[in-house]
Amino acid sequence: MLLIRCPYCEEERPELEFRHAGEAHVVRSGELASISDEDFEKFFFIRSNPKGVVFERWRHIHGCARFFNAARSTITDRFYLTYKAGEPKPEVDFSAIDTGPAAWANREPAEPNVAAGAEPGKSD
Repeated sequence: MLLIRCPYCEEERPELEFRHAGEAHVVRSGELASISDEDFEKFFFIRSNPKGVVFERWRHIHGCARFFNAARSTITDRFYLTYKAGEPKPEVDFSAIDTGPAAWANREPAEPNVAAGAEPGKSD
C-alpha cells in the first residue's frame, strides 16, 4: 500500500485517504472573463505530463480535508516530499535521483510469498 505524508497532520496515511487534485503551482489569471476561448482552454484543460518528478496538488479528504502539494515520480509513483499549500515550490535537484527503469532493473528481486512450511528460494 502506498503511504502519503500529510504535512498538516504530520503523519503518513494510506493512499485511500487522499485524492489527486491536479498539477500544482498553476498560475490563475485574475482576468478569466476577458481571455480568449483558446487561452481559457489552455489554462483549464492543458497540463504538462512529463516523465519523471512532477509537482501535484493532493487533498487529505478522509483526514484534515486540506490541500497540499507533493513531488512524485510518475515512473515509480514514489512521493519524494510533501509541503503545505501556499508554500513556494521547493528548489530540489531531482536529476540526481535515479527513478527510471534502470533503477527497477538493477534492484534485488523480491522474495515471492512462501507457503507455510516451504523453504524460501525453492518452489515445487
